[in-house]
Amino acid sequence: MAQQHESLQLGKPASLPASPEEAVLDRVPNPHPDTDYVARFTCPEFTSICPVTGQPDFGIVVIDYVPGEWLVESKSLKLFMFSFRNHGAFHEDCTVYIGKRLSELLGPRWMRVGGYWFPRGGIPIDVFWQTGAPPGGLFLPDQGVPPYRPRG
Repeated sequence: MAQQHESLQLGKPASLPASPEEAVLDRVPNPHPDTDYVARFTCPEFTSICPVTGQPDFGIVVIDYVPGEWLVESKSLKLFMFSFRNHGAFHEDCTVYIGKRLSELLGPRWMRVGGYWFPRGGIPIDVFWQTGAPPGGLFLPDQGVPPYRPRG
């Protein structure tokens, strides 16, 4: 359940959550709930842990959404995203979990999450999740992350 507006983490000291499940995501009212627009968050240094080897995995996560009544509060989103740093999960699980958790909290008109993961075992893995078709007439920019290209 979302925290009430008066109990936001914003402006208060906050510790890094031990896991994504323990992370508290806050939401705030959308000042323009009658307007379709895209809000984007990019986490260019996303990290998690391989659940098999314990080695760190690195990626870029891009979140695009068309808000309904709620916006995600950015400090709580940062803490949530950082909580994956010691969390063991496959790329697919991390990407889909982020999308599902945010969608449940916000009830957006539309959302997509792109997880652009750097190579593991020589193979880059890109994972995409979305809630459905975007609203018609919406300006929807490319997520801006080029396909992986090795050196050479």
